[in-house]
Amino acid sequence: MKNNFGTNISWTLFGESHGPAIGITLDGLPAGFKVDMEQIKSDMDKRKATGKISTQRYEADEVHILSGMYNGYTTGTALTILIENQNTKSKDYSAFHGRLRPGHADFTAFEKYNGYQDYRGGGHFSGRLTACIVAAGSICRQILKSQGIVIGSHIESLYTLSDTPFSKDYTVLEKQIQEVNDKNFAVLDNQVKNQMIQEIEKAAAEGDSLGGVLETAVIGLPVGLGEPFFDSVESILSHLIFSVPAVKGVSFGKGFGFAKLKGSQANDAFRFTNKIETKTNNNAGINGGITNGMPILIHTCIKPTPSIFKTQESVDYLSKENVDLKIQGRHDPCILHRARIVVDSVVAFGLLDLYMSRLAIKPLQGDFE
Repeated sequence: MKNNFGTNISWTLFGESHGPAIGITLDGLPAGFKVDMEQIKSDMDKRKATGKISTQRYEADEVHILSGMYNGYTTGTALTILIENQNTKSKDYSAFHGRLRPGHADFTAFEKYNGYQDYRGGGHFSGRLTACIVAAGSICRQILKSQGIVIGSHIESLYTLSDTPFSKDYTVLEKQIQEVNDKNFAVLDNQVKNQMIQEIEKAAAEGDSLGGVLETAVIGLPVGLGEPFFDSVESILSHLIFSVPAVKGVSFGKGFGFAKLKGSQANDAFRFTNKIETKTNNNAGINGGITNGMPILIHTCIKPTPSIFKTQESVDYLSKENVDLKIQGRHDPCILHRARIVVDSVVAFGLLDLYMSRLAIKPLQGDFE
């Protein structure tokens, strides 16, 4: 099992959903950056379960930084984050050991790990581990923000409902990113927010679940990040976003919409005002795998939560018998509103990793000592 990723900086994820704790180690961070612990808490709160639209498993998610920070500043050594699991109910899973939950990793985990995997609550496959990613990602976002790079996501669509899309106007987009970053349920249209919450509650009452699409925007990036082929901006960010549980689709800019355009419609014409820019941004701020200075726009499809309370056909892996399965436990009827800060976090890590390549040319400026 490979649990680490990154080149200039790296992170290593560890722990299981029902183990004593989960954690992550960030290595390669620059020394002397002042970490805002209140900002980490705020970001963690955006991921927390709330009300009827989330799982009833409530965790304190208190972030403990065990190394790599002293007197509030990064030391430049490996920064390790630990988050305790305090509200586990493993008995909810013991009766179903061997029964393969549709849409989950139970079958593939049995085959890969020969039955030695921790199956409780999904074990290492669980979205529970994204709590660590959010904590580490918050630090990455703080560093990027000190360099003028800002990231924000909103729920573009949930089931059949759609939010107002991010604006093509840079000034408006900047305000929209700030607006959604201040919200726990990240939408631009407050009227559709209530409709979305009602749809989630309706699905929960039916024992079912919903999915949707997140729209992520990044502004303030310099020109020149990324590589032409295997370390292109798209390939790095896609790799990370697809690592988030329940993600089934990622596109940039027009994405699959390019299939219905001619080249004359798809191309972004260049113009010079105070700097070289493109008139449109169909290619989402990336040409040839490298940032061109325009906003990056990403669309991420999150599938409906596979844990539903309806009877489903399954197989008992241990007895090799066909069975009917109706799961128990505490599960999210929709994870879209919680997943957006996770997507922000992996995007932040990927962009910071790419950005750190600039250290060979120009040191980081800002909140460093």
